[in-house]
Amino acid sequence: MDESTAGSAARTRRIIVAIDGPAGAGKSTIARHLARHFGLLNLETGAMYRAFALKALRDEVPLDDSHALKMLAAETQIRLEPGENENRVLLDGEDVTGLIRNQTVTDAASRVSVFPPIRAWMVSLQQELGVAGGVVMEGRDIGTVVFPHADAKIFLDAAPEVRGMRRFDQLGPSPARQPEQVIRDLRERDYRDRNRADSPLRPAPDAVLLDSTNMTLEEAVKAAEEIVAERLAAHTG
Repeated sequence: MDESTAGSAARTRRIIVAIDGPAGAGKSTIARHLARHFGLLNLETGAMYRAFALKALRDEVPLDDSHALKMLAAETQIRLEPGENENRVLLDGEDVTGLIRNQTVTDAASRVSVFPPIRAWMVSLQQELGVAGGVVMEGRDIGTVVFPHADAKIFLDAAPEVRGMRRFDQLGPSPARQPEQVIRDLRERDYRDRNRADSPLRPAPDAVLLDSTNMTLEEAVKAAEEIVAERLAAHTG
């Protein structure tokens, strides 16, 4: 199936592709590729959590105060708009796309995301964005909670050391950052994600596990593409 044919078929079916997995697994990269290849809209849910975390940091709302965060969410608007290479992230109408990728905001997003009221609010927003189909959505609980009936589900994983080094390379060199610290931070985030009370990180029963520990990026992208193509063929056939 070539790219134009794949895109046409996916749009016709209005499919939903769910990609879940831990931090540093490469979900965003693979989601962007699948969106381009199959003609889908890429909805990066992690960016939504980071946008909310940015607002909490700006407003000096304690990141461990569930009630205060719930009140903040009630007066927060977050939208994703498709861009050429990535979504534009709008926080209360402000484009914060370039402000949410630093480590401080990423760490804050991991902390605020553990609270059930915040996750429930986000799930509602995400379902609104993807309800019409024709989307690739990646996050931690897309296939289990947000879209349990997604047409294709991938659980993308890799060994913590591999994910940590990928994240270290992605962040770039810094005197204040060492690989061991990045791996340690990632393990801590894994623990929070896998052990939170609400929507813990786990594969959906019908998800295809894609372990990229021993894969190049190109190999992982190709494997994900084949998984979605097979599911699409099954639905159209």
